[in-house]
Amino acid sequence: MSTDADCVLVVDDEPMVREVLAQYLANDGFTVLEAGDGEEAIALITEHNPDMVLLDLMLPKRNGLEVLSFIRTTSQLPVILLTARGEERDRVRGLEAGADDYVVKPFSAREVAARVRTVLRRAGTGGPESRDILTSFGDIEVDAAKRTVTKNGELIDVPRKEFELLTCFLAHAGTALTREDLLDKVWSSSPEWQDPSTVTVHVRRLRGRLEDDPSDPKHLVTVFGVGYRFDP
Repeated sequence: MSTDADCVLVVDDEPMVREVLAQYLANDGFTVLEAGDGEEAIALITEHNPDMVLLDLMLPKRNGLEVLSFIRTTSQLPVILLTARGEERDRVRGLEAGADDYVVKPFSAREVAARVRTVLRRAGTGGPESRDILTSFGDIEVDAAKRTVTKNGELIDVPRKEFELLTCFLAHAGTALTREDLLDKVWSSSPEWQDPSTVTVHVRRLRGRLEDDPSDPKHLVTVFGVGYRFDP
């Protein structure tokens, strides 16, 4: 996509939703593409390489989770899910599959635009707590400048949002952080905009990548009644 403006692909099978979001985002300075089904979304992603995807879960031809899976096989393109209130199970599956954020219908276009700006800013800056230092704990090494994580000398894949969560924990080692703290620091979302289960899902995924026994974590520990704490 040859433009100075960030390009957002809006994927939803409801024309009115696409129209409202596209108009608001365009007025906010974004270039906007639209797709009404999963196959069209994949074609537009392949052809135009947008900077962000707003992705409805319930789509014809190929559903949102299939589109998300396609995206994650080739890139770390930021994805925000558009979900109905009763789709909690699919929403969690989407987060586990690598979505960066979600908004629940009915939503305001203003809220969605704010989420888009926040996720794009995070994608461009390398996260809220990145530092040009190499951090080690146990058999893990984290290079915030290169955005790499190795375990026992082997490079492991850590998606962008989990990397930002990890660097946030590293910056607050030994401090108990609530889920609301982490939403504010990593997602820049006030608790009423975001479900604390978002943090729970990402912590569980991060433990699976870093901990020898994710069911008995040594570094990303739960502080019951509070949230989580990182112990080096």
